[in-house]
Amino acid sequence: MTPNGKQVTVEKIAKMLDLKNLTEELDLTQRMIVLSDVNRPALQLSGYFEYFEQKRIQIIGNVEYNYVRQQVLKQRLDIAKQFFAFDIPCVIYCRDLVPDEEIREIAVENNVPLLQTSRSTSEFTAELIYTLKEELAPMITIHGVLVDVYGEGLLITGESGIGKSEAALELIRRGHRLVTDDVVEIRKINEHTLVGSSPDITKHFIELRGIGIIDVKALYGVECVKEKQNIDLVIQLEDWKKENEYDRLGMEEEYTEFLGNKVVCHSLPIRPGRNLAVICETAAVNHRQKKMGYNAAKELYRRVQANLNQE
Repeated sequence: MTPNGKQVTVEKIAKMLDLKNLTEELDLTQRMIVLSDVNRPALQLSGYFEYFEQKRIQIIGNVEYNYVRQQVLKQRLDIAKQFFAFDIPCVIYCRDLVPDEEIREIAVENNVPLLQTSRSTSEFTAELIYTLKEELAPMITIHGVLVDVYGEGLLITGESGIGKSEAALELIRRGHRLVTDDVVEIRKINEHTLVGSSPDITKHFIELRGIGIIDVKALYGVECVKEKQNIDLVIQLEDWKKENEYDRLGMEEEYTEFLGNKVVCHSLPIRPGRNLAVICETAAVNHRQKKMGYNAAKELYRRVQANLNQE
């Protein structure tokens, strides 16, 4: 397994990437992938197996395929026997390349699945690595709501019953898209990217107290839901307390942390008369504006300083 204990079956990856199984007699559900890196065998095809990354998926492209085809049959089969003797998760042939029947039989004998795709080697390899990184990424689940607002992933958190789902529903009615309600699965893709998604069992559902469960996809259409979304901003809903001091300028960013990655976080006090949906939309647009290099609070500070200097 990976250091975080994650693994994924070859069958699942084959379905996600629409791969053809060339070894149908093998059970793909029993073959596990534990590394997101892949390998294009080079020296191994000439018989050198020192430092061979056998736990990685092996990719065969035009170069590897034609090199093997140029070998005499005995050499080709001898190397294939050594190659497939390792505990390889699977071997994927790109560009609709087809292995020799003798090599296919050796793979079956060693319980190594052979898969096939019509895509080019470089294009497919990039997609495969990204897919594996998502599936094998460290993951946590938190209580909250994730909505795509103007392309920004807005994670709304707060105590149970404070109004997260109601805010999400109003955002959906205003044309934004729901990713998940109640339970958010957060995956760390890399040091800068967190991706949120929904558990399969609650996908597209929202719980509204007093009404019950509603199906957003069925009520508002497929354009109002999304499978996954990068988490760009966190809105922490909390009860309004008169004695608390709340940020009124936004000169300094506050952050919260998930899986070691920091995400900008705004604490939003709730009281009657505040339109949460409008505030969330404004927060999302303002965050995007900051990423583009404009900060309204700093611009106000600059104007004040310029005015003082004129006096």
